[in-house]
Formats: sequence, structure tokens, C-alpha cells
Amino acid sequence: MTNLPFGFSPSGDDDPDKQRPGSGGGGGPTPGPGMPGGFDLSQLGSMLSQLGQMMSSAGAAGENSGPVNYHLARQMATAQVPASHPASSVDVKHVADAIALAEVWLDGATAFPAGATTSTAWTPRQWIEATMPMWEKLCSPIAEQVSRAWVDGLPDQAKDQAGPLLAMMGSMGGMAFGSQLGQGLAQLASEVLTSTDVGIPLGPVGTAALLPRSVAEFGAGLDQPEDQVRLYLAVREAAHHRLYAGVPWLRDKIIALITDYAKAISVDFSAFEQLTSSLDPSNLTDPSAIESALGQGMFEPKITPGQQAAMAQLETLLALVEGWVDTVVAEAVGDRLPGGSALRETLRRRRATGGPAEQTFATLIGLELRPRRLRAAAELWSALGESRGTEGRDALWGDPGLLPSPSDLDDPAGFVRRDQEFSALLASMEGIDELTTEAFEEPGKGDDTTPDGPADPPTRPSS
Repeated sequence: MTNLPFGFSPSGDDDPDKQRPGSGGGGGPTPGPGMPGGFDLSQLGSMLSQLGQMMSSAGAAGENSGPVNYHLARQMATAQVPASHPASSVDVKHVADAIALAEVWLDGATAFPAGATTSTAWTPRQWIEATMPMWEKLCSPIAEQVSRAWVDGLPDQAKDQAGPLLAMMGSMGGMAFGSQLGQGLAQLASEVLTSTDVGIPLGPVGTAALLPRSVAEFGAGLDQPEDQVRLYLAVREAAHHRLYAGVPWLRDKIIALITDYAKAISVDFSAFEQLTSSLDPSNLTDPSAIESALGQGMFEPKITPGQQAAMAQLETLLALVEGWVDTVVAEAVGDRLPGGSALRETLRRRRATGGPAEQTFATLIGLELRPRRLRAAAELWSALGESRGTEGRDALWGDPGLLPSPSDLDDPAGFVRRDQEFSALLASMEGIDELTTEAFEEPGKGDDTTPDGPADPPTRPSS
């Protein structure tokens, strides 16, 4: 995993000879007793007072409850995207027509029925508003664990003397997270093409949405007709919704894996020591100074085995989602769109190079979709379709335990071969069961003329 979740940053200079503020080499508060790294607890009173003044003047009270200040995130995100009217009725009709045709094409490519009940067009600001509830579900588990982890890591003496300060620092953390989330969403809103660009339906359940302006810009860069680009993206959007609607456990499983990842977060307290030792209480009345300090990354996370396991499952699951969509869309489009093959490869490369949506998503929750896995997953689903047929392929989504594992993505052909062998074994066992049932069937069974009374014991066929 090369990207860290929001609120984190890479470690600083590794030069052990480089003096840092508060390390005894000048340039920072004098080391004091009771805190690792020499943070002077006598400064807490001054810091507490000035932090209170700053937060009061910022009007943050009541607006930043919880680990992430989503009110601030929404404000920052919408302020950074161009103001515009809601999508026009013409755009909405174009999207609705494209989704309707996409559903017709998909009927022959998947066993899952249509999952989108509504189709619409969004501006970037509408995308932000519509997707914010999902972002809260995705981001809150990580932010909550980060907040809990750094408080738990404080020495007991610091906890005793900094009780009120901890609550205010929690509020500041919520503001820092909200600020970072808002900036990320603003960038993402200007780049995403559909509501499922990151592999997860971010909008309301059953709502298929495209962003016309982004779609037009994307098509212009490819020298492709806008209507063809819109239609191809509509097929992808509708395919995502079919999968998530047809597999009820899928959305909750993704959120649960992100929560599992968050639970395994631990904090290297040395980053907090650096932060506290470098803070000058006289500068705490300057909100920009605090935001700069916190926005650089409050803590250095340790990637634990538990996190690695959760992320491996999550990345594999999302790779399977994207691989399935890629395969189904290719089957549905076929030769219907002259530029379909080129669009498919363009979107694959967009993933492979870490497109804007993937990069921003990775920064926001620490998730990276590995392109190698996406292509392997598409190859696997295509082979399963040839081996099992459409219904048999889609039936594997019936239970998480049936899906290919990370090692299976390393060897798609091997997974298909083992699946064929297992299916043949089941078929042979069913044949044996049928023969055995017929051989041991009671005489006269189903004959209404058989007199009442105990039946003769069944006899085995002679060898």
C-alpha cells in the first residue's frame, strides 16, 4: 500500500543528526519532565486558553462533533468547485436515454436484473452533496480509530493534566480531517465521470448518475463522439448497480473491511511528540498555523499485520468487482459501439496509471486498487463465463466464500481448472446418488393399491 489514509503523512527526515525543535538543540520549547520527547507540561495552561479562544472565534462549537468535521468538509469542497446551476433537463434526458439503452444491452450479458431505479445527471456540486453520506461511512471508522489511538497513547500524567485540552485537540483533529477530506472531494468532484468511478456506488442506492461536463471533457480528450462515450460509461454505471443490487452483502462487506482496517491502526507516538514540541503557544491564536501543523499529518501509522490482511481482502474484492464489470460491459457492448474497444482500453489504462479518481480515493481512505489485479480479475471472469456460462459465473457472487482469493488472481487459469474439476466431481456424486436412490427404492412406492401394513425391507441388487 503506497498511500496513507487522510490524517496521516509520511515520516519526516530520517537524519538522526538533524536537530528538531524541542530536542535540546535550540529552536523550540525546553524539554520538561513527565512527557516523552521533553514536552513541557507547564505550557498546557497557556495552550488550553489560546486554543479555546481560537476555536471560539472560529465558531467551531457545535459544527464539528465526531472525528471528522463533515460540515467543514462539505463547505470546503463546494467552495472549491465552480458554481453552477443544477444539471439541465437536456442533460438529464441524455443520461436517462443512455442508461435505458444500457440496461437493454446488459440483459444478455448478466444474470443480474437492473439495479438502478433512477437515472440522472449531476454537476460537481451535486455530486458532493449526493455522495457525502457514503463518504461519512467510509471515512468515520478510520478517523475514529486515529483519534482513539493517539489519546490512548498519551502518558498517564499528560492525560491527567490535559483533560480539557484533549477534547479541544480532538475538535482540532476533526477540523484537520474535515479540511483534508474537503480538499480531496473538491478534486474528485471535478474528475469523476459517474457515481461508481471508484468501484463503489457513492450516491443513493439505485441512483445511476453521470457528470455531463466531465464526460464531455473526457470524450474530447479522446477524440471520441460524446454520445458514444456517454453510452459506454452508462453501460459501466448500470453494470455496477446491477452487481451491487444483485449481491446484497457486497456493499456492507466493503464497509466492514474498511472498519476492520481501521481497528488495526496503531500510532507511533513520536509524531505527536514532534508536533507538541514544535508548537509555540504564542502562535496558537493563528488558525492557519494550527491547520498547517495538523494538516501535515498528525501521526505516523504503523502498518500492522491485521491492516495488511484487511487491505488485501478489500483490494481483492474491489478488483473482482471491477474485473466483473469490465467483462460484462465488454460482452454487452460487443460491436455495437465503433469506439467500444478503444474506450475499454482507455479506461483500463486510466486505472493502470492511477487515474485522478483512484489517486484521490487512495489518499482519502488509504485504498489502492492494483492494476495487475484488475486485469487478472477480468481475465478470470471471462474464463469463468466460458466455462460456467453467464448464470454460473454470476452465481459465484452468492456467497463471499465462493469468490476467488488473492492467490487465485495470480493464477486465473488454475482457478478455472479447479472449478471445472470440482463441478465434475459434484456431477459424478449426484449421478451415484440417483442410482443408489433408484436401487433402494421401496417396491410399490406410489402405488395406491398397496395394502396397509409394514413394507418388506428393501433388497440390494444382486452383484
